[in-house]
Amino acid sequence: MKSIAVFCGSSAGASNVYMENAKEFCRELAKRNITLVYGGASVGVMGAVADTVLHEGGQVIGIMPSFLEQREISHKRLSKLIVVDSMHERKAKMAELSEGFVALPGGPGTLEEFFEIFTWAQLGLHQKPCGLLNSNHYFDPLIELFNHMTKEQFLHEKYRSMAIVDVEPSRLLDRFDSYEPPTIKTYIKEKQI
Repeated sequence: MKSIAVFCGSSAGASNVYMENAKEFCRELAKRNITLVYGGASVGVMGAVADTVLHEGGQVIGIMPSFLEQREISHKRLSKLIVVDSMHERKAKMAELSEGFVALPGGPGTLEEFFEIFTWAQLGLHQKPCGLLNSNHYFDPLIELFNHMTKEQFLHEKYRSMAIVDVEPSRLLDRFDSYEPPTIKTYIKEKQI
C-alpha cells in the first residue's frame, strides 16, 4: 500500500489518548513508507497526523477546499497541498489518490467522509479497504450500530465485514494488506414462479 486517506477531527478531543493514538498510527504510516492523504488542516487531530508523518520523514498530501484555505487553517509545511473548489471535490480527490481509508476519532464531518467512502465500496465503485482506528473505544457505539443494521437486515454481513476495526495501528494496517473486497452489490432477484 502506497497511500492512505485519513479522516479525522479538526479538534483535539477530550482525551489525550486520541492524539497519542493518531500519532502512533502516523508513525506506523511513515515507517511503512505510506503517504498520508488528509484534509490539509493544521489544527486538532488533523494537524497532529500531518506533523507526525512529516517529523518521521514521510510524505503528506493535503486536500482542502478554497473556502477553508482562505480561513488560514491550511498546513503550511506539507509535501503537497491541493486546493479544490468544494467538499465534494476534496473527497473525490482523496479517493483518487488513496489505496485505503482510515477514520480516526472525529465529529460529524469525519463520519460523513467515512460513510461516503464505505458506501462507495459497498456499491463496487472501489475495492479499497476502509477502517476505523478505535482509539479509547471511541467507535464502539458505531460498531454496535453496524451490528444492529446487520441484525435488522439493512446491512448484509459481507458488507458489515468491510469495516475493518482495530485498536492497534500496526494490526489495522496489517489487516489492510490482506483485505479482500466482497462481491459487488446487486439488487437483481431471481424471477418468482
